[in-house]
Amino acid sequence: MGGFSTNNFKGFVLALLSSGFIGASFIIKKKGLRRAAAVSGVRAGVGGYAYLLEPLWWLGMITMIVGEVANFVAYAFAPAVLVTPLGALSIIVSAVLAQFILKERLHKLGILGCVMCISGSVIIVIHAPQERAISSVQEIWNMATQTAFLLYVGSVVVVVFILIFHFAPQCGSTNVLVFTGICSLMGSLSVMSVKALGTSLKLTFEGKNQLIFPETWFFMVVVAICVITQMNYLNKALDTFNTAVVSPIYYVMFTSLTILASVIMFKVLSSLSVASYAGCCFLQPIIF
Repeated sequence: MGGFSTNNFKGFVLALLSSGFIGASFIIKKKGLRRAAAVSGVRAGVGGYAYLLEPLWWLGMITMIVGEVANFVAYAFAPAVLVTPLGALSIIVSAVLAQFILKERLHKLGILGCVMCISGSVIIVIHAPQERAISSVQEIWNMATQTAFLLYVGSVVVVVFILIFHFAPQCGSTNVLVFTGICSLMGSLSVMSVKALGTSLKLTFEGKNQLIFPETWFFMVVVAICVITQMNYLNKALDTFNTAVVSPIYYVMFTSLTILASVIMFKVLSSLSVASYAGCCFLQPIIF
């Protein structure tokens, strides 16, 4: 079983807080998107940006930012394989709030899905791997520029471009996998960059200044690009489809891709026992 260190515990608590805020933000933003569409007559799903003038949408955005900041700090303490699956809580929060606030009914199958997501997250937490200490941003850069991870990044970029320029215009408004796919793919890259940036800032606060290295600023730019892209297409998905559909699909795709990216970049599973490896690689995806 993977050791649950002090840093892992800090990351665990921050990830739980993050999921609570992010789950609530989905509902607040959805409410804001509905109000903006009612006033302007143009929905975000078809290219409207009237929601930028809606205070309720901005409240949801601020709530999401608070959650993402907590998530950002969590990645500095714990491995992505531990932090990311805990996003299951955001599904529970959004599903419950959607039923009471948005009047989007949660069916029995949805409840079962929520329970299964929580079960998968518990398995990941139990088998969370210890992350080896990182001493500099250059060390993360070496991981990010290894051939296997570069192939992953290249594949993600190609698929995202195909989804944006080919599938989104044709079936983005009818197939939930298009917008959520773009968010999830870009999300897996943003998590790796956030992990790198968070670790760099953590080392800087500990007295080992990483801001003097261009790699730190490169990761910051990547985070900005990925997050902006995610937010744009997540708004489209939330405005077009039921929240109870978007949240779990986005969560499962995002989590699966992030774990894959983390395994490739950080090789977090290489030091696990057979039992822990089975828990992380086999049981958790089956439950998801």
